Amino acid sequence: MKKHLLQFIAAVMAFAFLALPASAQKGTYAITNAEVVTVSGSVISNGTVVVRDGLIEAVGSSVSIPADAKVIDAKGHKVYPGFFDTNTKLGLPSASPPTRNASGSRSGSISNYPPSLRAESDVLEKFEGTEAKFSSHRNAGFTTVVVGNSTGIFNGNSVVLNLAGENVSEMVVKAPFAHNIAFKTERGGVYPASLMGTFSAMRQMFHDAKRLDEIRKMYASNPKGIKRPEADATLDALIPVVRGEIPVVIFADTEREIIRALNITKEFNLKTIIAGARESGSLAEKLKAHNISVLLSVDFPMRKLAENKEADPEPLRTLRLRVEAPKAAAALKNAGVPFAFQSGGMKNIKDFVKNAAVATENGLSKEDAIGAMTISAAKILGVDAQLGSIEKGKIANLVVASGDILDKDSSITHVFVDGKLFEQPKKKKKPAKADGDGEAKEINAGGVWNVTVEPPGMSIPMTFNLTQSGDTITGTISSNMLGSATIRNGEVTEDGFAFDVTVTFQGTDLDLNVTGIINGDEVEGTVDTAQGPATFSGKRDPKN
Repeated sequence: MKKHLLQFIAAVMAFAFLALPASAQKGTYAITNAEVVTVSGSVISNGTVVVRDGLIEAVGSSVSIPADAKVIDAKGHKVYPGFFDTNTKLGLPSASPPTRNASGSRSGSISNYPPSLRAESDVLEKFEGTEAKFSSHRNAGFTTVVVGNSTGIFNGNSVVLNLAGENVSEMVVKAPFAHNIAFKTERGGVYPASLMGTFSAMRQMFHDAKRLDEIRKMYASNPKGIKRPEADATLDALIPVVRGEIPVVIFADTEREIIRALNITKEFNLKTIIAGARESGSLAEKLKAHNISVLLSVDFPMRKLAENKEADPEPLRTLRLRVEAPKAAAALKNAGVPFAFQSGGMKNIKDFVKNAAVATENGLSKEDAIGAMTISAAKILGVDAQLGSIEKGKIANLVVASGDILDKDSSITHVFVDGKLFEQPKKKKKPAKADGDGEAKEINAGGVWNVTVEPPGMSIPMTFNLTQSGDTITGTISSNMLGSATIRNGEVTEDGFAFDVTVTFQGTDLDLNVTGIINGDEVEGTVDTAQGPATFSGKRDPKN
């Protein structure tokens, strides 16, 4: 028992080491010899960007390099503004059912409404985590995100955060940003249990909020002879919405949902932003007429491999959406609808930029695709004076890439958030090559590898279960502490294998780049993370 306890403590300490912030350093930097994509102006060839105290101090082709600056030679690289993901649930815990009283409202509240209609929810009260928890998004180039809920009908406010900071207050850029609404229903027999009930409840609550606002104004002006207005936290939260003081983000994917959102917007004169909107292309002109902005999901429906050849074919609507969704961005742009991209709950955040590139193959220009991840997003969120472009005096959120970010062969080398540098794990992948006799060296990477990963002073047993098909590696890694995770980008190298994987430890996502050198049935190598490297060694299980 004592032995197992010591092993558990050692593993926790090891992964606590790996979960430390990625060699993040805040200071003075000069990114030199780069192609600077300012977004707000012309591209600067052979340009320099100077970062000091979290801000962009200078940018241009003839900028003097400060004597105290750490120089990053970015020759052959491009510098972009940090990317935005305008719809996430980062840092939010899994929802747990609230305690309800007999009427369906939450116990201990000053609201007269059931949980899914509780507009007063404050996302910052639920947000958990610091910069170390969000390396997956940051490593993919995302420096700013919108965090909010969409699990209920009225979901409270959302906030704009930068992905750097040792506490929540350091991360906040704008709070609140907007109020989130979704076309959902209640369960367990609690009203509203149908979509018709949901729309009825929405309208009634907006009317109630407007009426309460009017009564409060009358009471404040002269309370004599007027019954004191009741306190209601839910309606209090909706008053700024019906006044038009705060935007409302309505989650609507289908044409029918978008039309319903437009109807509610017109009826109550709301300041609406539509999120999701995968079928918005056909309604672009209507969206423009209603002065609507869109947070467009790039979680495009992908063709799934059919495990059963006798399975029913996919519905026509799914096939149509797969074709039309990537065209929506171009349609919105052509109609003059402001839009920004968002991940839409995609499982792998690295697919975000890949799918943005797909939009450029369907009529959107590369400049507008980059804009939808930077300045266009900043304008919709109301933070373009601080973020979204590379300009003197703005917050130093920057991405350095090895080439055109929309090119599949491009990779991110450096990310700055609030002027803090996060260097990316260096990949050591090599293509297979011929041996001294001119014949290709044959690598057998498949099998079950039992290895020990060794961060400084620690040992963590793991299993790599690898399947090789030509030069491609698939499979999983597993350990008692981490459970199982599926590998990505697996390939055979000249002397072994390499793959990426994201594991979760105590709620923190860790991106790992694994490279192994094979010698018969033995392997040794390196696990690279944004926090630093760890070595590993082990053997192939002869029984598998």
